[in-house]
Amino acid sequence: MRNDKDNLIVNLSVDFALAIIEYCEILEGNRKYVIANQLLKSGTSIGANVREAQNAESKADFIHKLKIAAKEADETEYWLVLCEKSVNYPDPSHLKEKLNSICNVISKIIISSKKN
Repeated sequence: MRNDKDNLIVNLSVDFALAIIEYCEILEGNRKYVIANQLLKSGTSIGANVREAQNAESKADFIHKLKIAAKEADETEYWLVLCEKSVNYPDPSHLKEKLNSICNVISKIIISSKKN
């Protein structure tokens, strides 16, 4: 197993996945199963794709995997917006802030990878 201790995007995405798991557990406790399931899948998939990118076979593969992570982040934002706008859902603003940071870092990595 590789050492990702100093990898910003890996660390951000793991921390975000853990926060998503906690939030989804709250949703499930409130019987919001459908949204919890969708959010759990997309929110944890970001980190899975970021991790896959770390073992990319080429620069194009690396960029492709990060673009998939960006798409999962976009889907996750959608589910968080629904939670934010729905009655009787816990406030997801802390997750939206973390997700925004992840999106910014992924975007910068993709842009700089295309230049090199």
